[in-house]
Amino acid sequence: MSKPIDDSRDAACAGCTLATRRSFLQDAAGLVVAALVGIGLDTRTASALPVRLASAERGDGAEVTYPVPSADGVTIDRANDVMIARYQGKVYAFSLACPHQNTALRWLQAEGRFQCPKHKSKYAPDGTFLSGRATRSMDRFALRKDGSTIVVDTDRMYEQDKHPQDWNAAFVAV
Repeated sequence: MSKPIDDSRDAACAGCTLATRRSFLQDAAGLVVAALVGIGLDTRTASALPVRLASAERGDGAEVTYPVPSADGVTIDRANDVMIARYQGKVYAFSLACPHQNTALRWLQAEGRFQCPKHKSKYAPDGTFLSGRATRSMDRFALRKDGSTIVVDTDRMYEQDKHPQDWNAAFVAV
């Protein structure tokens, strides 16, 4: 006897559009071009938080180390599923996955915010949920400043709704 199919999850996502490979590549190319153009712009335009790609140095256990960002912007480390964001004098470390259905989030430089390409949930540069289908803010990793580096503990991730005090404290001032 076969089991009935649970369509409730699919029904909740009815009308959502999935990004095609072509649209993903076009968006990625646009982000790269925007980042390159941003290097030569004046300070008013450059404050739109450019995106950078990085790879971290592995430390003890699940700790990964990044240089302290020198200016506001977002650094994406796909290998460790970590995003580092410097915004208004604070540095945050986020999970790359959207808290709604674990889709990789994107940084939209022109809008100055994160967005999920699957269901269009939007987040502020500090990870605060703005709108969309997600039910909470972006997940933050525990981090600390060690000299000129940021050390992220990828084993200690805080969900805003389950660990509000830890989530609110998961940043370093720069």
